Amino acid sequence: MKLKNQIFVILGLILAFVLFDLSIFNVVTKRYIDPRGDEMKSRSIEVSEYLPFTEDSGIVHVDSSVKLSGDLPVIDGAAALYPMFSAFVDATYPKESVSFDGTDFTEDSALQFHNTRGAYQAVVDGDADIIFCAKPSEEQLAYAEEKGVELKMVPIGYEAFVFIVGKDNPVDDLTIEQVQGLYTGKYKNWSEVGGDNRLVDAVQRNTGSGSQTAMLSFMNGQEMKKSVMGALTGRAIGFSFRYYVEGLSVNPDVKMLSLNGVYPSEENIANGTYPIASNFYAVYDASNENENISLLLDFILSDVGQRIVKESGYTPMQ
Repeated sequence: MKLKNQIFVILGLILAFVLFDLSIFNVVTKRYIDPRGDEMKSRSIEVSEYLPFTEDSGIVHVDSSVKLSGDLPVIDGAAALYPMFSAFVDATYPKESVSFDGTDFTEDSALQFHNTRGAYQAVVDGDADIIFCAKPSEEQLAYAEEKGVELKMVPIGYEAFVFIVGKDNPVDDLTIEQVQGLYTGKYKNWSEVGGDNRLVDAVQRNTGSGSQTAMLSFMNGQEMKKSVMGALTGRAIGFSFRYYVEGLSVNPDVKMLSLNGVYPSEENIANGTYPIASNFYAVYDASNENENISLLLDFILSDVGQRIVKESGYTPMQ
C-alpha cells in the first residue's frame, strides 16, 4: 500500500512538471520561437529569393535602355529595400557583374547585402559605392565624420514606419502619444489604451538597424524602457517598415496598427495622411568620382526607376 502511494505521488509530480513545462512553453517560450528559415533568421530576408537575372526571382523585372559598363558601382543596403535595389541591378548591370555562391554574394560581386549597419560601414570604408537605406543613426554619422567622409543622401521614395501587434490583440488603433507611452512605461497595461488586461511587452530592435534608428526619431528624445514581466507574460508591440511586414516577412499572426486613426496603406502614405511616412535614400560618399553613380541615380529617379520603386511595394517620389 505504501509503495502504491509512493508511485501515485511520483506520477503526480511528473504530471505537475509536464503541465508546468507546457504552460511555460505556451505563455513564454512559444512567443519567441522564430519559425522562419535559417537564411531568413540570419539575414532578415531570404536573399536567394530576390536575386537579379533570375526568371523566378521575386524582384520586379523591367526593360531599360540604361546599361552601365566599365567601373560599376558596388551597391548594398537594408533588408527592407533589398528586392528594390536588386531590381535596379537587374535593369542596368551586366549579368556577369553579380556572383552569388548559394549562400552569399562573392567578394567580387557588384551587388552586396550587409543590411543597414553593414552597408553604412561599407560606404564609409569604401567597400560600397551606393547604399540604399533609411537615415543613418547618430553613431553612423559619427563614424563617417571620424573617417572624414561626407555622406550624400538622395531621396528616392517613401515608406511608412509601422507598429505591429498580435492578431488576437483587440487594439487596432493607437495615437502617437499612446505608442510613445507604451515604450516609455507610462502605460504598463494594455487596458490603459483600450486593450485587455495584459502587461505590455514593448519590443525593440538592434542598435544601428534602420528601424531602431527610425524609432529613436519617433520617440523624440524620450527614453524607452523594458518590462521584465511584460517580456515574460505580456502582449508584445513591435515596429518595422510597412513593406518588410507586408511583403518580405509576412506573418499571419501579426497585424499593423492604425496610427491617429489612419491605417498605413499605400494610398494613405501617398496622400500624406499616415503620420509617419518618410523618405529612404541612395547614399554615397561625396568624394566618390565614379561616373556611373550619377547615371544610376538618374535612372532610379526616372519614370522607369520610379516604376521599380512602386512595383517593389514602396511609394515613389513622383
